[in-house]
Parts: sequence; C-alpha cells; structure tokens
Amino acid sequence: MPLLSDQKAVVHVVDDDASMREALQTLLLSIGIEALTYATAQDFLTAAVPDAPGCLVIDIRLPDINGLDFQAQLSQMGIQLPVVMMTGYGDIPMSVRAMKHGAVDFLPKPFKDQDMLDAVLAAIERDRQRRAIDGDVSKMRERFATLSAREQQVMLLVTEGKMNKQVAGDLGISEITAKIHRGAAMRKMGARTLADLVRMADAINPRRRP
Repeated sequence: MPLLSDQKAVVHVVDDDASMREALQTLLLSIGIEALTYATAQDFLTAAVPDAPGCLVIDIRLPDINGLDFQAQLSQMGIQLPVVMMTGYGDIPMSVRAMKHGAVDFLPKPFKDQDMLDAVLAAIERDRQRRAIDGDVSKMRERFATLSAREQQVMLLVTEGKMNKQVAGDLGISEITAKIHRGAAMRKMGARTLADLVRMADAINPRRRP
C-alpha cells in the first residue's frame, strides 16, 4: 500500500453505506479530525494512505469481505492501525472476536456520536503511543548498527549477564579489550548504565534479527 508522509491524525472509515460515511466524516471534522472514506475493503487497500497517527472505523458487513475477516487480514499484512468496529446486527461472539483481534471498541448501530468520538480518540491515542515506541526502537537499532561486529558481540554477551572476564574468554580476547569494547558499545548506544544497555538489547532483540 503506498504511503504519503503526513503527521496529522487521520481516521479511515470503511463502510458501503454512503450516508454513514458522510455522517462520520462530518462528525469527525466537527472536532478537527480528518476522515478519509472507502466503500469497500479493497478501496482502502489500494488507496494512498497517509503515514500518520489514526485508526480504522470498519463496518462488520462490507460488500467484498466480512469486517472481522478484514480486520484479521490487516493484522496479517502488518497494518497496525487500531480498529473500531461497528455493526447493525452485531452480537456478543462478534464483539469478543473483534476485541480478541485488537479492536479498540465494538459499536452497535445506531450509536451515540459521543461514543464514536470516544472510541476514535482512544484508538488514535493508542496509535500515537505505538508509533512513539516504534520510533524509539528504530533509533536503538540504528545505533546498534553503528557498533563494530566485536562491539555487538560484547554487548550481547554482557547483556546476557556475563562478566568482562567471561566475555573475554568466550571471544578469545583480553579482559582489557573486552572492557574497551563494552565501553564503546555503551557510548554508541547512549547507555548510561548496564541496566540501560540491557533494556536496549531487549527492545531491539538483535539475537533474533535475520
């Protein structure tokens, strides 16, 4: 899916009912939130979606796919926008399934405007928090990539709880050299303490990177 650079929050409404799309767009604009609308799931998947904080408001009954199946498909595709589900005929099992797949809320039609606004604002905040965390991890990975191969090895061993002497023995280097590499790794990663370095190693999880 093509992405357009944009930082303003955007809500994506997927519903085949034109009057509902228009009503939600008007409602969201009334509190200053931009809303883009789509009649089908495929319309959303082929659109140039802004790379911005936001969420999806999805109707359970879409002409090309069941809303719950669409939600699962988005997850499989790695699209992490939070979902607010709405339906005119929902029941408890549908609600449970939607929530298990990460939906922020499940609103039966007709719903109160304030209930929709509350759900959308909660979803946008969740997406902002997720993006902030992803951004921090991305920076850590960039810093990790600046380490030499030896510094990366030392960092991984140290953050597994090994002492400098053990690291030196594992890598066949002197203890002084191990200390130097450890210091360089901490400096490049921006870690003030060993605990900081451990937290960073856990966040970027370099041991599992391909």
